[in-house]
Amino acid sequence: MEAILQIMVVLLLARILSEVSERAGLPGITGEIAAGFLFALAFRPDNIETFTFMGELGAIFLLFTAGYREVHVKDLKAASINALIPTFFQIFFAFTFGFMLGNMYGFSFLESLFMAVAFSPTSISVVVKTLIDTDYLSSKPGSLMLTSAIFDDIIGLFLLTVVISVVTFQHLPSVIDLLRIGGNIMAFAIVMAIMGWKVFPALFGQIQKMHTKEALFSFVILIALFCAYMAEAFGLHAVIGAFFGGVLISDLPIAKIEAVQKKVSGIAYGFFTPLFFAFIGLSVEIEILYTASTFAVLVIVLALTGKLIGGFIGTKLVGYSSKDSLIFGIGMMPRAGVELVVIAIGKELGIISNELFSAIVLMVIVSIIVSPILLEMSIRYKERGLKVPEQPTV
Repeated sequence: MEAILQIMVVLLLARILSEVSERAGLPGITGEIAAGFLFALAFRPDNIETFTFMGELGAIFLLFTAGYREVHVKDLKAASINALIPTFFQIFFAFTFGFMLGNMYGFSFLESLFMAVAFSPTSISVVVKTLIDTDYLSSKPGSLMLTSAIFDDIIGLFLLTVVISVVTFQHLPSVIDLLRIGGNIMAFAIVMAIMGWKVFPALFGQIQKMHTKEALFSFVILIALFCAYMAEAFGLHAVIGAFFGGVLISDLPIAKIEAVQKKVSGIAYGFFTPLFFAFIGLSVEIEILYTASTFAVLVIVLALTGKLIGGFIGTKLVGYSSKDSLIFGIGMMPRAGVELVVIAIGKELGIISNELFSAIVLMVIVSIIVSPILLEMSIRYKERGLKVPEQPTV
């Protein structure tokens, strides 16, 4: 009964503070993280096993829903060529800054690697919301930002897969180990491709004929859990399977019926993911942030500037103007979902210290507050420069 009460209180706090955040112009996850933090501060729960399990499910549904609703294979094919170079540069700089900072503070190789991976992705949801608010989504830099943010998450999950495999061996993998890692990833990809190409379309064709109430919705959820399980069976992490499961059914018209999408979003964003973000907040130790203030500031600065510098250079190389390159670089700065999944896994595996965990959570919060403001300012700066002064009348 205590677990039910705890979940009820945390979910209530998450909904209230999420609403407060959104009314203040911030993403709702800011309030959800704050809910977990305040709950831990007020009640100091000794047993958080329930939250740990719910947090794992939240991470699975967060990544599944991202793949199911936000990633479209056909769109990726169309926009992939232009986005490759900018994506590579902004990930390279962010990854390098993260790894160098870890070495500077004497972290282990694995902890530095996890920090570098956590620096790499960009939040799709924060980018999309800001681009919509500024009416910039359909612009050339806006389309590039969206595609690059999607690639960021995919590459970030791939890097996470490799890092988790390295953790398994507890040392730098040999050639044979690398071949084994690559073989597991390849085997998983082949199995998932076959499922997405043949099995899932046929399965949904049969499900559509069923008379059982909510059969289609149930099977979408089952695919999320099945793909998460399959990833673990191949030695990968469950969230990786969930993400690719969502991508595989994202282009199936039967699986993407609007009513089903709304129900999937409802269970994901209405229940599981708020508990995941609250779990992140619950895991933050404020005392560590007090003693590690310089480190936390460096994490924030390097994580954000890595994206800005890399994005600026990458877009300049493919022919964008300085102003568009600045807009793109700023647009790549916000973090949210995948980064928090990465550090949650790192902490679960006992690799990431409480100091690093808390600093990255703080970086995520700062990024989703600062980035939209800077992006809007940079767009306005560009638009002011495009205005042609009126000719004086004679």
